Amino acid sequence: IRPAALAASVVLLAGMTAAGIASAQMPGQMPGPMPRMEMPRTISVSGTGTVDATPDIARLSLAVQRRDVSMQVARDETVRVSKAFLALCKKLGIPENKIRTSGLTINPEYRWDEKTNQQVFTGYFVQRQLQVEINDLDKLGNVIEGAIDAGVNEVSPPALDSSKAKELNRDALAAATADAKANAERVASSLGVKLGAVRTVVANGAMPRPPMPMQEMRMAAAPMADMAGKSANHVPGEISFEGRVDAISAYVTAEPSQ
Repeated sequence: IRPAALAASVVLLAGMTAAGIASAQMPGQMPGPMPRMEMPRTISVSGTGTVDATPDIARLSLAVQRRDVSMQVARDETVRVSKAFLALCKKLGIPENKIRTSGLTINPEYRWDEKTNQQVFTGYFVQRQLQVEINDLDKLGNVIEGAIDAGVNEVSPPALDSSKAKELNRDALAAATADAKANAERVASSLGVKLGAVRTVVANGAMPRPPMPMQEMRMAAAPMADMAGKSANHVPGEISFEGRVDAISAYVTAEPSQ
């Protein structure tokens, strides 16, 4: 091959290569439109359900507290009251496995003396926590009254529950599901569309809600003594189990009439 022919071949090959690259890049050509993704047609609703029940379980939290300059005196008095309460529970037929007692908590107490600008020891504070579960609510008033008489300083409001809590909670969820379904059907009907399949469901159960008439019983020993006669007539009322359901359903638009 002569030099001139070789040079022409190289130029021709280079031109073909450049043309190939240019055709591959196609700078003037825009990419085709992406397929349009249609948003899912859904209806989101919530439903609630409530089931009322008469409680048959009460849980009491109590505290025995004593103060004295002598730690031994405060401790012995706390232990005495605790034993008296345990004896009361045994007398009322409450099983031992339904009673829990904490260890003694002993803390020194001080007051600030403005004259000497320093803390002054005033005595010891001794406390023991008690918890009892009562499965016969006819005994609830007697337990509260007996605890007060024994020297218990603090009684929290009873936490009421039901031995059928699981079934009642499921009943509340079933009512919430029916409510969510009715809400979805009403929304679809109002929009003039047809309700389709359910896509997602989130069910949330709730703890039993205490009855409204519950009275606060956390008080000092003297006011508690005044309430002793009323405690025996304690009326537990009803507790409510609440459920909530969140659901998302598909819907389809009605076809136009011909």
